[in-house]
Amino acid sequence: MVPQHLRTLFWDVNIDTFDPFAHPVYTIGRVLEYGDDEDVAWLRANFSASEITEVVRHERRLSRRSATFWALLYGIPAGDITALHDAS
Repeated sequence: MVPQHLRTLFWDVNIDTFDPFAHPVYTIGRVLEYGDDEDVAWLRANFSASEITEVVRHERRLSRRSATFWALLYGIPAGDITALHDAS
């Protein structure tokens, strides 16, 4: 079940049946891209730092701005971030 404060981040799925833990890459990516402090706190409480950093490293759907921010926060070199190197 998706907490109430996260529901607006998942506008393109049936929120009543969506299981964020069954789709961790999608869930983590959405929260990193669109979430606020409360959403990120939920994310960190429910997903490991290694799961989050893997999404930061490999998620092509992150904007350059979000990818740069999270890479800096998690100490990931820019060269390891797919979203910063894909031709868009």
